[in-house]
Amino acid sequence: MLIARRCFVSGRVQGVFFRASARKKAIELGCAGYARNLSDGRVEVLAVAEPQAVNHLIDWLWQGPPAAEVSGVEVREVAIDELNDVPVGFGTG
Repeated sequence: MLIARRCFVSGRVQGVFFRASARKKAIELGCAGYARNLSDGRVEVLAVAEPQAVNHLIDWLWQGPPAAEVSGVEVREVAIDELNDVPVGFGTG
């Protein structure tokens, strides 16, 4: 059963390879989705996968790459049928 979570990561998360590192970790865990910078300085991560994989990625988001300083991760549940298209692969952009 696939689940989807939209996460908003705040702190020092832009300019520290957060998106690239999140992509690498997501692929490792078998998650589809994306990581993208937001204009307010946060990074938005959409993760779609089996619950265990999504939860592992969310746990990782609290750490991020070595140069990141994560101050918060807001997680929102997203119904799979609310997604226009279920993502394939994991992108940054």
